[in-house]
Amino acid sequence: MLAHPAHLLALGFGSGLAWVLPGTFGTLMGWLLYVWLDPYLAANQWIWAIVGAFIAGAWACQITGKALGVIDHGGIVWDEIVAIWLVLFVASNHFSSPIEQLTCVLLFRFFDMVKPPPIRWFDRHWKNGFGVMFDDIVAAFMTLLALAVYLHFLK
Repeated sequence: MLAHPAHLLALGFGSGLAWVLPGTFGTLMGWLLYVWLDPYLAANQWIWAIVGAFIAGAWACQITGKALGVIDHGGIVWDEIVAIWLVLFVASNHFSSPIEQLTCVLLFRFFDMVKPPPIRWFDRHWKNGFGVMFDDIVAAFMTLLALAVYLHFLK
């Protein structure tokens, strides 16, 4: 993990090294980082942070995937971290309590693990650092869509 800065980032500062459910641990790390950073970042700063983290993640995931011999290795969790930031940031006006944030996290994990279309297509066809990052962004958008449907029809 410490052999290259890209590995530290791609492996989620070690959260991706969990022996079971590394993606979930990465998502939880992302949630923790979001809660820690949110008081210090304005909305426009969050947007730049997410865009910058996505770009850096595409680079880091490409390098780390090649080093590990599997482009979308299970230990690579920076994609989950950035995606959950996107979900929590966009949903923050309606889902801000810890329980509501946990709901966002669980819903995102559902979409990320099950990979319904179109997530599955991107996961299978875009085999590079950008693809590793992008399929989780699609899962984040599907999470946000599900939350919007809930707000519109059920709340």
